[in-house]
Amino acid sequence: MELNDGNLQTLTEYLQKTLIPDPAVRRPAEKFLESVEGNQNYPILLLTVLEKSQDEVIRVCAAVTFKNYIKRNWRIVEDEPNKISDPDRTAIKANIVNLMLTSPEQIQKQLSDAISIIGREDFPQKWPDLLTEMVTRFQSGDFHIINGVLRTAHSLFKRYRHEFKSNELWSEIKLVLDTFAQPLTELFKATIDLCQTHATDVNALKVLFSSLTLISKLFYSLNFQDLPEFFEDNMETWMTNFHNLLTLDNKLLQTDDEEEAGLLELLKSQICDNAALYAQKYDEEFQPYLPRFVTAIWNLLVTTGQEVKYDLLVSNAIQFLASVCERPHYKHLFEDQNVLTSICEKVIVPNMEFRSADEEAFEDNAEEYIIRDLEGSDIDTRRRAACDLVRGLCKFFEGPVTGIFSGYVNSMLTEYAKNPGVNWKHKDAAIYLVTSLASKAQTQKHGITQANELVNLCEFFVNHILVDLKSPNVNEFPVLKADAIKYVMTFRSQLPKEQLLEAVPLLVAHLQTESIVQHTYAAHSLERIFTMRGANNATLITPAEMAPFTEQLLNNLFKALAIPGSSENEYIMKAIMRSFSLLQDAIVPYIPTLIGQLTHKLLLVSKNPSKPHFNHYLFESLCLSIRITCKANRDTVGSFEEALFPVFTEILQNDVQEFVPYVFQVMSLLLEIHTSSIPSSYMALFPHLLQPALWERTGNIPPLVRLLQAYLEKGATTIASTAADKIPGLLGVFQKLIASKANDHQGFYLLNSIVEQMPPDSITQYRKQIFILLFQRLQSSKTTKFVKSFLVFINLYCVKYGAIALQEIFDGIQPKMFGMVVEKCPQSANPRECRKSLFLFFRTPLLQALIGLFELPEDDSIPDDEHFIDIEDTPGYQTAFSQLAFAGKKEHDPIGDAVNNPKILLAQSLHKLSTACPGRVPSMLSTSLPAEALQFLHGYLQAAAVQLV
Repeated sequence: MELNDGNLQTLTEYLQKTLIPDPAVRRPAEKFLESVEGNQNYPILLLTVLEKSQDEVIRVCAAVTFKNYIKRNWRIVEDEPNKISDPDRTAIKANIVNLMLTSPEQIQKQLSDAISIIGREDFPQKWPDLLTEMVTRFQSGDFHIINGVLRTAHSLFKRYRHEFKSNELWSEIKLVLDTFAQPLTELFKATIDLCQTHATDVNALKVLFSSLTLISKLFYSLNFQDLPEFFEDNMETWMTNFHNLLTLDNKLLQTDDEEEAGLLELLKSQICDNAALYAQKYDEEFQPYLPRFVTAIWNLLVTTGQEVKYDLLVSNAIQFLASVCERPHYKHLFEDQNVLTSICEKVIVPNMEFRSADEEAFEDNAEEYIIRDLEGSDIDTRRRAACDLVRGLCKFFEGPVTGIFSGYVNSMLTEYAKNPGVNWKHKDAAIYLVTSLASKAQTQKHGITQANELVNLCEFFVNHILVDLKSPNVNEFPVLKADAIKYVMTFRSQLPKEQLLEAVPLLVAHLQTESIVQHTYAAHSLERIFTMRGANNATLITPAEMAPFTEQLLNNLFKALAIPGSSENEYIMKAIMRSFSLLQDAIVPYIPTLIGQLTHKLLLVSKNPSKPHFNHYLFESLCLSIRITCKANRDTVGSFEEALFPVFTEILQNDVQEFVPYVFQVMSLLLEIHTSSIPSSYMALFPHLLQPALWERTGNIPPLVRLLQAYLEKGATTIASTAADKIPGLLGVFQKLIASKANDHQGFYLLNSIVEQMPPDSITQYRKQIFILLFQRLQSSKTTKFVKSFLVFINLYCVKYGAIALQEIFDGIQPKMFGMVVEKCPQSANPRECRKSLFLFFRTPLLQALIGLFELPEDDSIPDDEHFIDIEDTPGYQTAFSQLAFAGKKEHDPIGDAVNNPKILLAQSLHKLSTACPGRVPSMLSTSLPAEALQFLHGYLQAAAVQLV
């Protein structure tokens, strides 16, 4: 694509169309942009539109499109073509920083993200001048530019907070500190001075406080891995100023908005985070500053209001106290009973109260409420912080804290009992307080695994939780009902089975409640209970125990999906999946009705997939329906195909990328169930599965390979007789896969099925070329994974066609090649594959390797320099392959029952060989095999009851 006005105009028009809601206009425009993005100059054209367009909306659209293009294509993946040309890469890096710094803030943020993506790959080795170019802009004095630099640096360095330690990471951080730490500190001091100079100018203060917040975030990232020497030397500067900012109260920066945090709150929140980091990780160095921070943050907590805008600040401030009270160094600060009482009274209890803002979120924004309350999202809440503080205090002061809170709990429950309709929030706080107090250790899988022995959980369940669950009006006091359900879910591992069995039908009834939070919690609680294990590793709740509630459970779960706001509720769909899995054969009578509802739901969500977890559990539920029903009666597979294929056809025709890999997995499951020849409906699809475009998407490869394996298993003869012209296409897929380090094992899966299943005559003409391709890859790019897969393949080939055929094809490529390969046969193949390793050709080195394979431990080591590509880490990773657990494929053994014991087979084969050549085998073995190998071999011969002659 040339850089001319015509192309700029065309690009602008297509960008405009991508903003139109109508899919008939939008999708073709998106497809066009996708089709041209591989052309040289495409990113430069985007940046030109972004810079020169007069339409602000188009500029922002170009910025977002450019960022997503960089995200998909910047990383150079081994074995795959470079998606951005080198001249374009050079031009982007030469211009993007300046363009970002001179753009409006909305565009600046997008380009800043793009720089951080590029920096992740290229900085520092391929982009050494990035930091220098950014740091020099600190001298500009223009805080629009300075904030652009700070924002970009933040997006570049924040990964240091979660990266694993490595020499490469240390080297990069050292380079960053050497270049950036001093200018950042100078900028920090200068900005604070400017705040004093412009103390009465609200507009200037807003810009300066934005800078200070970004500087504080950078401080956190640069100090996270370890305490840098520079920051240790300059701790006085940073901590003194942080403390001053923490105690600052500028009326001009206070906002009237009760929801949105202001600049002052955001800055103080980050400073609390920074102080907590130092208190946790660098307590010795931070000790001189700690008392003043504890005092400042305590004052902050007791003077800050209950408004939502202070939530982040309060939760971070409480988290600071929680991190301090857990450290043995600071235990003395909290030993006084009056201090503990004061913390409980003034910090913990007020921040556990259910506020009107929480009630509003519960009713009107259920999804966000659930994410915060149930999933423990990144959005820190006051309640969670207060709960963490309770746990922290209980580490050293469990008895006194439990005593103090017991009084509060009893007082709250008494107030509730006086007038439940008015005082229900008192009981809500009491339940939360008990939960906080009792929870010592928790996992996602088991809930609370270790509880405070001073809290009687079962008694509280019977006296205060069960009464809410048994209430005949399930829609009354929805918050308390949700609390009760959550209590069961949280303490499921602590409550006896009898109490859980009593709760199950009550939870089933709560699936019908109007409140989204309430029925979501009920579904999630049931799903978690159904995964609990009892005796003999079986499920704690058995299908027989669920029999009285099975019909109501299934009805209520599917009815819950019809409640407004829960049509794509992932918790409900996961509960459906888990119920199917638990109940097994008990669901068969209901499947004709349920499969129709699941298929209808699939058709609806395929129009616009937006909930990945919901979609995944939906497909899992379909797989379970198929497996359970067809296990009882294989002939029912046809009725599933009749129900599902129209929807699958629509998904494939519309290329719904998120669903295509799932469709292939379900089709594989259906095809594998067939006992007779391959149906014509599948054969009609077969040519389309070989289209190169399908194989370009990483997420399609595993399910497509499995589907082709199913085709070969069920219809190899049909393919050979009616679709022989497609065999080159099938081998073309193998050739593409084998060339990639990421996917070569998938290529071998396909090749093994071709060799095992296809009639020998149908692939005779291709065999030599297959081996040539394998040897070329072995020579150019050998990896442990490839060698292991290659060994399995040649052994399978030997079993299928015989040792002589294998030797002939090797030596046909190059004289005496077979002997060379045998000499190099490694001992690192998987022992599970040893049944396939037959005695190919009598050579003592091979025999020694084979004995080593039987007796030596498996070599799982991977060479240090070997690079296996992890798809999830690539910028292009979007809707990659998600394995359906309930579409699982049984492991296939091509040898079957033919070889029960490979050691016995080896002994019998040697006996047979020695009978044909009397006297030669024993003498060769005694002179060539090491004594230890001989000893093992004698053991095999004795076990097989044969001897060498």
